[in-house]
Amino acid sequence: MSPENKHRLSRAAATAAVLAAVSFSLPARAVSDSSSATSEPSAPGTLVAQALAYEHGEGVPKDQRKAALLYCEAARAGDVEAMVGLGWMYANGRGVAHSDAMAAFLFARAADAGHAYAREMQKHVGDDVGSVPDCMRPAETDPPVALMDDSPDPFADLSAGKRKIADLVVKAAPQFKVDPRLALAIIATESNFQPEAQSPKDARGLMQLMSATAARFKVRNRLDIKDNVQGGLAYLRWLLAYYEGRVTLTVAAYNAGEAAVDKYSGVPPYAETRDYVRRVRRLFPDERHSFDPRVAGPSPILGRSTADSSKGAP
Repeated sequence: MSPENKHRLSRAAATAAVLAAVSFSLPARAVSDSSSATSEPSAPGTLVAQALAYEHGEGVPKDQRKAALLYCEAARAGDVEAMVGLGWMYANGRGVAHSDAMAAFLFARAADAGHAYAREMQKHVGDDVGSVPDCMRPAETDPPVALMDDSPDPFADLSAGKRKIADLVVKAAPQFKVDPRLALAIIATESNFQPEAQSPKDARGLMQLMSATAARFKVRNRLDIKDNVQGGLAYLRWLLAYYEGRVTLTVAAYNAGEAAVDKYSGVPPYAETRDYVRRVRRLFPDERHSFDPRVAGPSPILGRSTADSSKGAP
């Protein structure tokens, strides 16, 4: 039996024992509000026990999104088992978008603490490049951003034709380290899942690629579904790296171009772009996204103040 399967079995078997050893009660929100004066943060061991329960459906309905949130809070507090649990979820795309880079970061931290399974998993996910899950980042001027959104899936009731396209996107997006929900939000806003869509400015296809963008990302046929999606995903991956995972700036640049976003140090004052950002963000409310810093250097506006870099956000 492989080390991974052994570890998964041991984690599942340990769930009941861990739950018996701690008092189990889920906080009102999946992640505790550490700024609240009336509630104390849960101990990391309790959070890990809760995460295990939700991950495997032991005594509670199975909910891998909640499991990921709980693991991440415990990992932020330094719990090694939580790092391994969340790393496994990122490596396998369970409850969070698949990301070997995120998994590598978590396994590296756990391996540094002497965790044998984490050292083994490092062989499968690659080197740590510093891709830190948002919920583990130090607090900035804004409140911590939730790892996953618990709102209803806006793409759950697509027609058969749109569902076929969505399935292709869900399969392709992780190859570009893009959350499928973000890609689907872009497609829904750009073309409403119409492969033959064409704008007055000659943007074409599902992800409405301009000819220059298509050439930049080696798209041969903008009206070919697979070619168009891969080109759009490649552009999103580049923009996410350029804006270091800031979704609002990424989305604004997808619509107006990164030159316009850099010029205005934020969302340009164009009615079309501001409306576009609102529409996409309604479908994908997360403000932070993982990114690969090797894809592109950071935008020059990220070196300015937080107030400047967010100026013009809708």
